[in-house]
Amino acid sequence: MKIKTYLKIWIVSIGVVALNSCNESFLDVPVQGAATPASDPALAEKLVTGVYNSLISGDAFGSGDAHGIAFIATTNILSDDADKGSTPNDQIGIIGDLDNFTHGPTNIFVGSIWNGHYNAIARCNQAVKALENANIAQQTKNKFLGEVRFIRGYFYFNLVRYFGGVPAVLRVPESAADANNDEKFVTRASIDEIYNIILTDLQFAADNTPLRSATQIGRVNKGMSQSLLAKVYMYRKDWKKVLDLTSEVVNSGQYALLNNYALIWRYEGNNSSESVFEVQTGTYNNTDFGVNGYCVWQGPRVGGKGGWTDLGFGFCTPSAQFVNSYASGDLRRSSTIIEIDNSGTFKGTILYDGYRIPSKDSIENLFYNYKAYHSELRTIEPYLGNRDNKQKNIHLLRYADVLLMQAEAANELANTTLALNNLNRIRRRAGLTDINPSAGQALRDAIWQERRFELAMEHDRFFDIVRQGRADVVMKAAGKNFIKGKNEVLPIPALQIELSGGKLTQNPGY
Repeated sequence: MKIKTYLKIWIVSIGVVALNSCNESFLDVPVQGAATPASDPALAEKLVTGVYNSLISGDAFGSGDAHGIAFIATTNILSDDADKGSTPNDQIGIIGDLDNFTHGPTNIFVGSIWNGHYNAIARCNQAVKALENANIAQQTKNKFLGEVRFIRGYFYFNLVRYFGGVPAVLRVPESAADANNDEKFVTRASIDEIYNIILTDLQFAADNTPLRSATQIGRVNKGMSQSLLAKVYMYRKDWKKVLDLTSEVVNSGQYALLNNYALIWRYEGNNSSESVFEVQTGTYNNTDFGVNGYCVWQGPRVGGKGGWTDLGFGFCTPSAQFVNSYASGDLRRSSTIIEIDNSGTFKGTILYDGYRIPSKDSIENLFYNYKAYHSELRTIEPYLGNRDNKQKNIHLLRYADVLLMQAEAANELANTTLALNNLNRIRRRAGLTDINPSAGQALRDAIWQERRFELAMEHDRFFDIVRQGRADVVMKAAGKNFIKGKNEVLPIPALQIELSGGKLTQNPGY
């Protein structure tokens, strides 16, 4: 009975790749006599590639989700920036429950986020184990390990923000008995323990990966590691570390803001000077596809009179409250929101590639996420005809975020000049005038406000307002049924509690 329970947990919760089907044969447990990284150094890099591929997982109704619709729903839709969208009854019991904060431990997408992240972590652990015995130069080994540990640290950072304390799975079980006898596989580590794992992994990555200019496009580098490390320290309120790390990134000369904010979200903006960490798709990760459904789930949906070939299912629509909160003249609004023509003139909406979306009488919703749009005109952006796998890179961390983190840390440490300089630098690109709020809370509020509009629909807002300690006020102002002391985190999936034999404890209120 113990072994049976263990196997279920291993596959569903811990997700060890050796027991799951996958496309990368170099991730499978080798048969006797087959090549391993210890005997064939070329396999080491393939192991690392397999870990990168975990970032494009989007199987929300199957093996698990990393950055697909479950990720979209539990970040953007969960926040005050977006609503469920689509038709009133479509996915009402899954996405609608998340939007309205009526979700519970059996919500499919909550379980999918857990599975997808632990499946990815399992790939990382499998790679770490193999790399440690790989027959390669130590410097190269440390670089590969740095890349893998960065990705593991990133996934744990998501998990701790989603669920609080979670199982600290840092190795591959040797056997069923090993897993059954190690409580770490089926009990929750503390929040502090998980954060220590994240900080250790990211620091190793920062110490062992080269600068961006000496790294292949899209691979983990020093600035990427330092930037994510700074964000983790921001959540821990270690402002000195945040300031030191962001200053190193700024002073490295490896990054710069794009002059045109709108270009960031187009194919030509992939891996630009402003890019710090983005999920690589298509030609950038040597495949013909992207994150499953990322664009089509959020694409404008047919409604009313129809009469056109729609672009998707219409989920994750910018909320009216968010749309109406932009300052007059903010150039980011038109690059973030597809606004459907509702003037009665039937002129439609023309997108940057010339594609015309009809007026509201043929569209389900008034607003859509422009940052998720990928052109289907092959002369504009790569498109192979499969809407489920559009080659859309997902921007998880940008240089603008680094500047705003530096500004927030500077304000907390009484360096008002630096904080204001960074804040107004971001505002000027957006076409806004400089502001001069007083140091302390007024400047803090201004930086938080700027984060909302600069990083809108980039999967950061909900986590931001929770770590700022104002989620209940913000969400209630947006008309959402947020309960303080409960909804700051998601419930631990009921299936995982059952498979653990009740050893996994539930979050309060669920």
